[in-house]
Amino acid sequence: MTITHGPARGRAAGHGSGVPGPPGAVPLGGGGAGRAARPDPADRAQLARRPVSRRRIAALFAPHRGTIGGVVVLITAASVINLAQPFLVRGVIDEALPRGDTRLLLLLTAAMVGVAALTAVLGVVQTWLATAMGQQVMHALRVDLFRHLQAQSLGFFTRTRGGEVQSRLTHDISGMQSVVTTSATGVASNLTTTVATAAAMIALSPAMSLISLAVLPPAVWLARRVALIRREVTDERQRELALLHTQVEEGLSVSGVRLAKTLGTTARDAARFAARSERLVHLELRSQLAGRWRMATMQVVFAAIPAVVYLAAGFPATGAGMSIGTLVAFTALQGTVFRPLMGLLNIGVQWVAALAFFSRIFEYLDLVPQISAPGVPVRLDPSTVRGEVRLEGVRFAYDDGAEVLHDVDLVLAAGTTTAVVGATGSGKSTLGSLLPRLNDVTHGRVSIDGVDVRDVDPAELARVVGVVSQETYLLHATVRENLLLAEPGASDADLWRALGAARIADTVAGLPDGLDTLVGARGHRFSGGEQQRLAIARTVLRDPPVLVLDEATSALDNTTEAQVQAALDRLAAGRTTLTIAHRLSTVENADQVVVLDAGRVVERGTPAQLRAAGGPYARLAARADRSEGLEEGPAPQLLRS
Repeated sequence: MTITHGPARGRAAGHGSGVPGPPGAVPLGGGGAGRAARPDPADRAQLARRPVSRRRIAALFAPHRGTIGGVVVLITAASVINLAQPFLVRGVIDEALPRGDTRLLLLLTAAMVGVAALTAVLGVVQTWLATAMGQQVMHALRVDLFRHLQAQSLGFFTRTRGGEVQSRLTHDISGMQSVVTTSATGVASNLTTTVATAAAMIALSPAMSLISLAVLPPAVWLARRVALIRREVTDERQRELALLHTQVEEGLSVSGVRLAKTLGTTARDAARFAARSERLVHLELRSQLAGRWRMATMQVVFAAIPAVVYLAAGFPATGAGMSIGTLVAFTALQGTVFRPLMGLLNIGVQWVAALAFFSRIFEYLDLVPQISAPGVPVRLDPSTVRGEVRLEGVRFAYDDGAEVLHDVDLVLAAGTTTAVVGATGSGKSTLGSLLPRLNDVTHGRVSIDGVDVRDVDPAELARVVGVVSQETYLLHATVRENLLLAEPGASDADLWRALGAARIADTVAGLPDGLDTLVGARGHRFSGGEQQRLAIARTVLRDPPVLVLDEATSALDNTTEAQVQAALDRLAAGRTTLTIAHRLSTVENADQVVVLDAGRVVERGTPAQLRAAGGPYARLAARADRSEGLEEGPAPQLLRS
């Protein structure tokens, strides 16, 4: 699956063209000359690849029909009420001031303030309702998408870049909410304002209205040209910003800094960052200066608009019978009509952008999880599980169709330890991933106490099967918070007991902040062995009856491995344990050893039996005696009987 993100994401909040509105323009929720003048090609490509059903979008907003209706009513009311201002001004100039009518003057000026206050209140309420609705829709989508992604298999996350997943979950949903809310309110406010203003202008002076029609088109054309130029520069700037953010994310992480220091690339990386930053400076200058002459021309046009009206008012043919108050009111209305008109012209662009956001979000929501929760889960109480594990006729293939495991039949008696050995790529880790359902079998079944793991609720299965892997993941939080992930209700005494079982209690107790010590990004505050023992302590807290140890000591030195192995042996006592073995020391005490070759079980038995048999395991063990590893060398020579 190819995932494409267009630059529209960076403009979700509405990076405008910076074109100022005409004098007296009223900012009305969505439109503006600053909007993009044409749809983003990336948005169109996304929609061509993943069309979006309007009915599906409508279903998201269906629970908020009452709110939408209320927002439309408020916008319409505010737009209509605000049009009273020019007529009140005309009354002040034509009636109250010439007559010296103080009472009328007080009434008209008070009405002007009242209209402004009322439209302001209506605007606040409308904004609150529209934003609350948008946030609720965004919240529901964000939570649904997060849960849906959690249900995806590990294969999805190995195929997909983490940044793209985060982008869909945060940027795209936020952008969707912003664009949709702006477009929805913009259509209502801009349409109402444009129609009402045009009607008021005609009511004031039909002749002047015709003159205005000749002035507005060049202003609209110039505004769209400026928006187009600024849009192209903004796209380039967004791409450069994305590269800069990527370099910051990769280069200033713990691993990135370590890599740069060990390879001696810090100066080179700094120079690359400086070059990108300098390009951003030039792009920002281009963005600010883009269309500057056109903007200057627009300012002249904006100044010419009232000038043309005043000039026309001076000629008998066009200005006959027009009072000064009517002239001032008409000029104000003409200035106001430009911004909503531009907003209506750009609604189509905003709608394409909104559909593109929905398309990207629905693309992930429509992914079918390879591992799904059972409709009616079978109860498997961790406190009563004996822990007998069976793999019956198990076959497994990844998405590309290549089969990794072939007809594996295996029994792990309750409370025993089974070690799985074999060359790299023989399928050991894949076999270990089937018990906790990190992957699901393609054929056959994996059961615990006779219950197929696919029939168990995933949360309950996680309490039955504990996993300690080679790659330890610790959150950038305290030791306490990392441990409580396994058992939120554990007391400090429980935590210290788990740390003691993992043989790291003395280390944590010796730290100034003890359990409240920050482990650092990905646990780098601690050594590799200490991270492993913290992970073991986390598993001890869960107290699972079945345990999978996936090469948990393979990346450690001999001394640290001995310490971690002692903790693992203590953890495995009395549990059904499947050990993916890398070193001979992790195998010799196993109750059963299984040798895999290219996904097939080629040998099984106790370590002593297999050594005496002189088969694949004996050759592996002989080589391990010399090299300390059970995986070295090409698989065919090591494992072919």
